[in-house]
Order: sequence, then structure tokens, then C-alpha cells
Amino acid sequence: MKKLLFIIIAFFSFLSGFACSVCEKQQPRLLKGITHGTGPQSEWDLLIISGTAAIVVFTLFFSIKMLVKPGERSSTHIKRTILKNEL
Repeated sequence: MKKLLFIIIAFFSFLSGFACSVCEKQQPRLLKGITHGTGPQSEWDLLIISGTAAIVVFTLFFSIKMLVKPGERSSTHIKRTILKNEL
């Protein structure tokens, strides 16, 4: 029963991600059929979204990089004060 309910919810949430016919006519060619709403109102909207996307990709890249390989090897690094085993 739980699996069936999960499949039904997943199916309807998947369908809700696509634009309806009215919204599809209002979207620019690049976003047609993907999203609801009126779409960008001016060229500034696309510039703002592009800048925001660049910042998100930049921070995601460096977040993953620092999680995988932090690179703090100095013996005077602040983390060493916590890691010392002096009781």
C-alpha cells in the first residue's frame, strides 16, 4: 500500500513540473514547456538569473572541493588545538 501511494504521489509531482498550455505560450523559447508563470519580463531578469546561477555553481564547486580535500596541513592551524590529546 505504501509503495502504491508513493508511486502515485511521485507521478503527480512529476507532472506538476511541466507548464500548462497557457503558461507555455507566455514563456520565451528557451523556457517553453518547462516552467509556469510569465517568464522573464526584461533582459535584466536573465542577467540577474545568470549571475545568481554562476554564484551558486562557484560556491557549490568550492564547497565540494573543501569537503573532499580540505588541505589544512599546518601544525599551527586552529583545528590542532581541538585535536590535541592533552588531558
